This record gives sequence, C-alpha cells and structure tokens, in this order.
Amino acid sequence: MDDVKKAYREGETATKETLREVDGHQVTDDIGNAGDEIRKNLGNAGDDMREAGDRVADDARDAGNR
Repeated sequence: MDDVKKAYREGETATKETLREVDGHQVTDDIGNAGDEIRKNLGNAGDDMREAGDRVADDARDAGNR
C-alpha cells in the first residue's frame, strides 16, 4: 500500500509542477513546488518509519513465540 501512496504523491507533485508552468514561470511557482516536494518527502518518510516500526513489532512478536 505504501508503494501506491508514494506513486500517487509523485504523480500529484509532478502534475502540480506542470500546471504551475502553464501560465509562465514565477517565483511563487518555485515556492509552491518546494512546498509540494517537502510534503511528499515527509509523507514518504512517515510511511517508511511506520513500515520499519511494523517490522520491529513483528520481529519482537515472532521472537516471543519461540
């Protein structure tokens, strides 16, 4: 599921960047693009941390069942 969310974030960010360039380039476009990149990267990092936490919990549960 996290891969789907990452792919969605990538597509969303690319689409926003493309649409901002339609009317010409402005400094505010750069600011908006930077904000979108930060949001995307934080979302992906959160997914990665949750996935790592889940793996640790699964490993601990498996070790307790031995």
